[in-house]
Amino acid sequence: MSLSRRRSRRFHSRSWPSTSRSCAGWGRPRTCERRGSPVLTRRTRIGLGVWAGLVVAFLLIPLVIMVVYAFNSSNVQSWPIPGFTTHWFSVAWHDTEVRDALWLSVQAGLYATGIALVLGTMAAFALARFTFFGQSAVSFLLVLPIALPGIVTAMALNSFLNFWHATFSLRTIVVGHATFCVVIVFNNVLARLRRTSGSYFEASADLGADGWQTFRYITFPAVRTALVAGALLAFALSWDEIVVTFFTAGSQNTLPLLIYGKIREGQQLPEVNAIALFVIVVTIVPLFLAQRLTSGHDVERTSALGPVATTVDTEPAA
Repeated sequence: MSLSRRRSRRFHSRSWPSTSRSCAGWGRPRTCERRGSPVLTRRTRIGLGVWAGLVVAFLLIPLVIMVVYAFNSSNVQSWPIPGFTTHWFSVAWHDTEVRDALWLSVQAGLYATGIALVLGTMAAFALARFTFFGQSAVSFLLVLPIALPGIVTAMALNSFLNFWHATFSLRTIVVGHATFCVVIVFNNVLARLRRTSGSYFEASADLGADGWQTFRYITFPAVRTALVAGALLAFALSWDEIVVTFFTAGSQNTLPLLIYGKIREGQQLPEVNAIALFVIVVTIVPLFLAQRLTSGHDVERTSALGPVATTVDTEPAA
């Protein structure tokens, strides 16, 4: 055997460490791969960190300024503020108009969320479990209300309600909010159903479980976090919706409409800042909880599937 051939065999049979890193190209930014993850240069990391900080500052600085003004001791928005006080929160709470708007917003959000849970869940199950003619068209039409600009949906609802000579009230607000709340619940439940293995449902049928038992032990544990997350997101969207509400509320004011009217007229701005801070807090809490519930830690937990899944795992082979 020649010397070059022996060297070639020795080179290919050598055991190389698994932590080797290979760099693709010499251009900037230089990106290397180590154990399947990209490793950026120090200059690139600093640049990305600065850019991310600028984006976060651009998004949060207006909110921080509004929060500071909510505790302003003066009734004039000027900087720097002369002092801090919680007086404006007390003023807002004892304002009858604000309390009526708050109660209307809560009612509209709860009713719209309830309707969305029923209709969105049924639509998601129909599209996930059955195949029928026009399935793609139905799925497209279901998400259309939230895909269209809000002003288009609002004008369409206003024209529809006027055509039927409907009286604008809480009911019309709920109908308007339900059009996009249904989409939120539908997307959450459909995504969870598509990520849930169909073998669980087949196993429950093979073991003699009826429809109610399958729903109780298999289906509901698999989608319950998606239902809660969808409900929280739907309520959060309904809570701060203003465009659709403006075209369906008539003479009534929800909390966002009340804030809009006071800002437009330039009245009681410190009180408006206090109300807006309350709206932000109520919006953030459901969004945070929904994000925690949909983090993906319990998508296919066998322990959550109840006695049927346990029976499947312990059933002896034929």
